[in-house]
Amino acid sequence: MFVIKSCRARGILKITIPFVVIPLIVLLSATVFKEKSYLLLSALIAVFSLLLFASGFEKKKTGSRRLVIVSAMTALCIVGRFIPFFKPITALTIITAIYLGGEAGFLVGALSALLSNFYFGQGPWTAFQMLAWGMIGLVAGYLSAPLKKSRALLLIYGVVSGVLFSFIMDLWSVMWYAGELNLTLYKAGLLTALPHTALYTVSNLVFLWFLARPFGEKLERIKVKYGV
Repeated sequence: MFVIKSCRARGILKITIPFVVIPLIVLLSATVFKEKSYLLLSALIAVFSLLLFASGFEKKKTGSRRLVIVSAMTALCIVGRFIPFFKPITALTIITAIYLGGEAGFLVGALSALLSNFYFGQGPWTAFQMLAWGMIGLVAGYLSAPLKKSRALLLIYGVVSGVLFSFIMDLWSVMWYAGELNLTLYKAGLLTALPHTALYTVSNLVFLWFLARPFGEKLERIKVKYGV
């Protein structure tokens, strides 16, 4: 696992990758390329997600140990997508981010979407899923202190995450259908997707309620034991 030793370089990467580079790739996957090269673009997002993850630590040993935990959490997310209706992927991404950092959360969310879609189906939507789950994890990392202390705030964030995921995926639907961002179609898409948004939200609440504390305790013990 490579490391980025320059503090300035790490700071630049932490801003430009999630807020500039990856959104631009996602936009290209929905407009310029559409049905062509979407898998290549999704793989490119995965590479930048790994680079973002690498910007979150200074020592190679620390990064390698974190990567092992991230791999385990990603595997759990992938398995969780096979659960009918209720999916734990968002909750597990949030939990990872809270205890391992936003960069780790982004990587878990992005890789879970990419790898699980080799079974569920790859397409231009994969890039949007990677961005949606990745950003949910990144923001959870920024808010880790209050989310650790308050279960109420954690559940509220779960609700917001369900809505955010729906908003981003509805962007994909409109841009794929119209070839551009049409606000009228987007509003109609949001209304049509309300049942799915409600399902995302309830799913997040259920899994955060039951998984946050036990997974959080285990991750804290691992961090102390292995110096992550």
